[in-house]
Amino acid sequence: MIGSSLRRRARTALVVTAAAAMAAAGTVALQGTAHAATTLGASAAEKGRYFGTAVAANHLGESGYVSTLNTEFNSVTPENEMKWDALERSRNSFSYGPADQIVSHAQSRGMDVRGHTLVWHSQLPGWVGNLNATELRSAMNNHITQVMQHYRGKIHSWDVVNEAFQDGGSGARRSSPFQDKLGNGFIEEAFRTARAADPSAKLCYNDYNTDGVNAKSNAVYAMVRDFKQRGVPIDCVGFQSHFNSASPVPGDYRANLQRFADLGVDVQITELDIEGSGSSQADSYSRVVNACLAVSRCTGITVWGVTDKYSWRSSGTPLLFDGNYTKKPAYHSVLAALGGTPGGGGDGGGGGGGGGATCTVSYAETNRWGDRFNGQVTVRAGSAPISGWSVNVTVSSPQKISATWNGSPTWDSSGNVMTMRPNGNGALAAGSSTSFGFTVMANGNWNAPSVGACTAS
Repeated sequence: MIGSSLRRRARTALVVTAAAAMAAAGTVALQGTAHAATTLGASAAEKGRYFGTAVAANHLGESGYVSTLNTEFNSVTPENEMKWDALERSRNSFSYGPADQIVSHAQSRGMDVRGHTLVWHSQLPGWVGNLNATELRSAMNNHITQVMQHYRGKIHSWDVVNEAFQDGGSGARRSSPFQDKLGNGFIEEAFRTARAADPSAKLCYNDYNTDGVNAKSNAVYAMVRDFKQRGVPIDCVGFQSHFNSASPVPGDYRANLQRFADLGVDVQITELDIEGSGSSQADSYSRVVNACLAVSRCTGITVWGVTDKYSWRSSGTPLLFDGNYTKKPAYHSVLAALGGTPGGGGDGGGGGGGGGATCTVSYAETNRWGDRFNGQVTVRAGSAPISGWSVNVTVSSPQKISATWNGSPTWDSSGNVMTMRPNGNGALAAGSSTSFGFTVMANGNWNAPSVGACTAS
């Protein structure tokens, strides 16, 4: 961004062999009632997208911050903790503590992580600018390689290069140690180095004031088109989308996203915040969300912060939650645009149930796109009420579960087995049902996941 810089009582398990057979065959059949998602992340995931937020490690000890983060979002971006001055303050001496804290928290909740950022003119330690061209090239490639290998397999998308173009009508490259000493080729070199360091991560170029068609976005477009034509590895383009009354959501916002997507890259809204309040702010937020939903390769949205009180633009109250973590009208407009419904709550998985508590499960594939599909598991109580449940879902490598909703997941060490427990939907009357869902990145493997026994309490 411009200066921007989250035991029980004895249980009885019942495996439903018919449901397992359906899962193995990918049969689309559901028992019970489907439940609309009630949070931002869950609602976006049902649309095949993520809804994330920027996270600051030093707020992870605040209960309201963490509760809102855990409940509402399924992707995080470290706000400052992965920038060069945070990770490599002295040459070739790396410190990952706060960034690791954010990544570990995200992984424990089944959230994706966007890496931000590897090469940027700002927040550089002084030693970088003092290097000559040969030393700078070596330092840049080493920084990219060391950081990406440290997080290899843990980062969904990396902002490899950030804000490399000037504002205004020239479309020129921004002056920076990298541009001034290495020339235009530094961006391509950074992307090639990044691909070698972590071949599975999505590699993005990220910038601001490129949200509509203008000289700056045209220059970025020309670079991306050239990269795609020459086989330079670039997978996505990030649009920061910082808006206010003087710089509103452009009328050609959706069309601009679409023209980049037509080049064969994903587009992501990476740092969304919109100054204002009330219905005007809410309308602007819904326009952004609807634009993303209208572009099939718009894979997700990240708002730049959880709460107004910690925003870099706090006086403009630009986020979805106020300083007390109360949902603003903009929150409700975003949820509605995503197709969600109000509601949801904390973990309802605790407590009793009797020795006869049982539950059954069934699986269905509900949506499929070019690189991923959504699955839904329906949990139905047996002949007695239950107060909680858990279900294991196993995917086959190289598949990866990238998003979940209507449940609280934990993972085994391989990352292939997810244990899902309730998130406000644990207590079920006899014969009643609930459901949870997830997105599977296929990575060439379209087999249905294996859904194990339902364990009731």
